[in-house]
Amino acid sequence: MTFTSLPLGVILFITFCLIIVIQLGYYLIVFRKLAYYQPKPKKDSQEYPVSIIVCGKNEAENFSIHLPAVLLQDYATTHEVIVVNDNSTDETKYLLEEFYKRFKGLKILSLTQEALGIPGKKFPLSMGIKSSKHEVLLLTDADCFPASEHWIQKMQEAYTEGIDIVLGYGAYAKKPGLLNKLIRFETFHTALQYLSFALAKMPYMGVGRNLSYKREMFIKSKGFASINHIPGGDDDLFILKIATKKNTAILIDQEAHTISEPKTTWSDWMRQKRRHYSTAKYYKPKFKFLLGLYALSGFLIYPLLILAALYFNWWVALSVYVIRMIVLATIWKKAMRKLNEEDLWSRFLLFDLWMFLYYFIMLPTLLRKPEKKW
Repeated sequence: MTFTSLPLGVILFITFCLIIVIQLGYYLIVFRKLAYYQPKPKKDSQEYPVSIIVCGKNEAENFSIHLPAVLLQDYATTHEVIVVNDNSTDETKYLLEEFYKRFKGLKILSLTQEALGIPGKKFPLSMGIKSSKHEVLLLTDADCFPASEHWIQKMQEAYTEGIDIVLGYGAYAKKPGLLNKLIRFETFHTALQYLSFALAKMPYMGVGRNLSYKREMFIKSKGFASINHIPGGDDDLFILKIATKKNTAILIDQEAHTISEPKTTWSDWMRQKRRHYSTAKYYKPKFKFLLGLYALSGFLIYPLLILAALYFNWWVALSVYVIRMIVLATIWKKAMRKLNEEDLWSRFLLFDLWMFLYYFIMLPTLLRKPEKKW
């Protein structure tokens, strides 16, 4: 008897079980690495000179609120804060001049011309990196602030022999409302993937809100030259290009997180996520397959659960589904605790159901032409 000659209900149940096995593989082999991650104790401590780079275009309001937290870091070793003012037409210029009067470690780089053919923030970021004096670069965004005054200290501690890239966690501020919880969950879920894959020696991205790498890596790889035509990619595609299984570390100490202001409307958030996902089509085939298989298997779970319950046996299908949910809930709880998002865990079933709709909404983004603004 061949597979196709089996009764429809049996085929649907076998397919459902296969999807569950794929999901369990990701959770028990890859994602458990973050959930059970314990950083190795350092034998000695070294402090590196650090260049912090923040780019902004018409970000006067965000700079006024968040830049002081970067400038007031408790870090005794030499460091500089480079703010790249990218052709702003608001009060950014005058605000930064006032900050400079108080903080001599601040370096202002004002761009007055647009870079033709280089959309996004790669050109201002490149200018900031080229003007930096130190080997260790620490990047964040204008709408972010460090979770503690020890952000620089903690992030640079991850540099040990052979490490050139440090991936941090960029969280979103906790606020009331369903949208805020969905934004924070999606951010956690993305981090669960890229941090776990990095621990599995397969790094493929970081987030520009909290990312560090060595200046030498940027110069040797000719910066963003190979991706200048793509609107995004300054964090994920660039890291994908320079990261190896040996040169990348993660740092998830809660004092080393950055916090961002979340979007307040569904349309703004969807627009932001579509911009982020627009670079996925440029990933290496291996990561397209691995990330695509995870997303596809997650998307198929609920349709196949319903079909298997209707055409095969509802309680057997439900039992298989429960096994997956127990594993998922366990991994999520431990990983959320690591990333200070544990308050989300009580809604894990809602979030898992939401991911089905989320994948459906985001699918067209992979085929749409990216926007050229940042």
